[in-house]
Amino acid sequence: MFHNCMFCNKTLGTNEVVETFPVGRRLAFDAMRGRLWVVCRSCGRWNLTPLEERWEAIEDCERLFRETPMRASTENIGVARLREGLDLVRIGEPGRPEFAAWRYGDRFGHRRQRYLVRGTAAAILAGGVFAGSIGIGLAGAVGFQFIAGARLGSSLLPRGRFRPDDGRLRLLNRRNAYATRIVPANDDLGLHVGWRSLHGRADWFEGDDARRALDAVLPLINSAGASRRSVQEAVKEIQLQQHAQGFLAQVAKRGEQHTYRGVPGYLVKLPGPVKLAFEMALHEAQERRALEGELWLLERAWKEAEEIAAISDNLLLPAGAGRFLDRHRERR
Repeated sequence: MFHNCMFCNKTLGTNEVVETFPVGRRLAFDAMRGRLWVVCRSCGRWNLTPLEERWEAIEDCERLFRETPMRASTENIGVARLREGLDLVRIGEPGRPEFAAWRYGDRFGHRRQRYLVRGTAAAILAGGVFAGSIGIGLAGAVGFQFIAGARLGSSLLPRGRFRPDDGRLRLLNRRNAYATRIVPANDDLGLHVGWRSLHGRADWFEGDDARRALDAVLPLINSAGASRRSVQEAVKEIQLQQHAQGFLAQVAKRGEQHTYRGVPGYLVKLPGPVKLAFEMALHEAQERRALEGELWLLERAWKEAEEIAAISDNLLLPAGAGRFLDRHRERR
């Protein structure tokens, strides 16, 4: 049993309602296809659960959903909120547009709200500094320096992380994200991904490492979120290629048309709906691989999420705390 999101590594929470699967505060299930997801409350992504942990839990979710009077549903998707605080999302036979609106609408909508709140707070704070400096004749200089300094500091803070096969944890900031490029490649993913660090060194990743890098980078590039209309436009982009994997490869080829200072392939220069669709397609392609028999990839992703979460927890503890806890466990 795993307890941390495989994407943002935050805790998924617990529930005391689904006895066979006590993980998560929002569960999404598709009884016909035998799929069960834990929806992360922090980043909004759907974590597909390992195969052997699904079946009894799906039956429990179906039963609880039908017994719950607090339901809202369309023809294909329903949501039930149990008194204990657990949300159940039941998937029937939705077409891609409706499924995507439910699955990704909340994720990008939540990001949009946070982005607008941060922008409003920054504007108010900058306005206060600007107004307070008028009396000493430094309004323009101080206001500009404050805003520029705040933006620079924010762009350098670590916002994402991933661990490639070399075992070294990579911390990413917005500058890395905005410098990320993709180039076409003749492999299963259809592209390589890389960026140039502040020290001028270029890091390029391929295969599974490229997938991990994109998982960390794309939420930073799409941090402003999107409206439901934009999500629907993104879905149409994927539909043009029939399936998610083909869309990823096509975007890599299309990246040649989007350049910055004459250099092609910058993700941030892609049209807005395409950037959203790229994040959606990457997630769907990973799930498809897992569902088509590569379940070991899913298991490894969960374990990596647990390891990174453990490292993050240890970084917050004072020196010697780990040894103290180990000794305490031994005494018990």
